[in-house]
Amino acid sequence: MSDLPPAVASERDQIECLSEHASTCRYLLPAKWAAMRQSALAFRDEHGTEAHRLGWTAPQLFGVHPKHGFLRVEYAGVLLVNDSPAVAVEPDRIVFDRFSGYRTKPGQTWGIPVWEFAARGIGR
Repeated sequence: MSDLPPAVASERDQIECLSEHASTCRYLLPAKWAAMRQSALAFRDEHGTEAHRLGWTAPQLFGVHPKHGFLRVEYAGVLLVNDSPAVAVEPDRIVFDRFSGYRTKPGQTWGIPVWEFAARGIGR
């Protein structure tokens, strides 16, 4: 992981510090969270440098609602609305096997990174 840009490595570390066995939000089953967490780590390893170069932010990728976590999906980052692995990163979308997540949706409000939500302890 030493070849990742510092910001990308930091975000990866933040995700890695979140337990894979305990969901960050009471509304999200632990098994679903474990799959999402693993997918987010894989994304950072495989596509993190490119996403960083294209200007993707932590909230756009890993955001959740600041008070309601995963319950309010309209605040969710592109990587946290599913547990599918990403196959490509483009300037305005992340491509998955069967769909794409966009950062240019009109009216989109991005949440806070999931690790900030977990640190607040609100969702448990």
